[in-house]
Amino acid sequence: MKQEDIFKRLSEVPIFQELSHEELSQIVKIAQIRFYKHKMYVFMQDDPLDRVFFIYSGKVKIYKTDFSGKEQIISIFESGAMFPHAGFFRKGKYPAHAEVTEDATLMVIPIDQFEEILLSHPELCVKLFRVLGETIVDLQKRLEAQILHNTYEQIILLLIRLCKSNGEKIADKYKLTIQFTNRELANMIGTSRETVSRTINQLKKKEVILQDEEGYYLLDREELQQELFY
Repeated sequence: MKQEDIFKRLSEVPIFQELSHEELSQIVKIAQIRFYKHKMYVFMQDDPLDRVFFIYSGKVKIYKTDFSGKEQIISIFESGAMFPHAGFFRKGKYPAHAEVTEDATLMVIPIDQFEEILLSHPELCVKLFRVLGETIVDLQKRLEAQILHNTYEQIILLLIRLCKSNGEKIADKYKLTIQFTNRELANMIGTSRETVSRTINQLKKKEVILQDEEGYYLLDREELQQELFY
């Protein structure tokens, strides 16, 4: 991959936007390119945490497993995303698994080298803290959803969240860019596949959820929000 391609992709990552060519060039110099096939692991839960990743292309699923092997999906990241967010300013182990769900090209940066750049560019630290702050708010909202809402409402809130994290606006709808299975949706909020299936079918009957010819979900976010008040 050419350096100008790496430069272009990194310049699209939120925390690197507005950096000068010279500043971004320092990061490009330490970035390594790695190719991963579908189903390969980028890292495993409890592996030594020593690198941070940026997705050039493809999709990566981040999930945790408990002692019984049960899976809980945290996020599915796409092009331009950074992971793990817990990779900065701490030592330890990766808190989850990272599995490639679509052939991916990743830009890999050793954390120790990246931290040196952060320390010499305070504006980068500020942007990084903003990204981490948004992640904390998102996790807080997920926790509140589990405490304050029933399962039906949790599924609605999940779909609304996916509009932002894995959706693109098309007219008055949001098209999910990933064909999530009911099992995957269930694993995101700790419920059963059957419960998700029933809810999805209910929402389809109300035409709050549609599917295009390729099977991708089209979500009416405003109607989903209205469902929370019924």
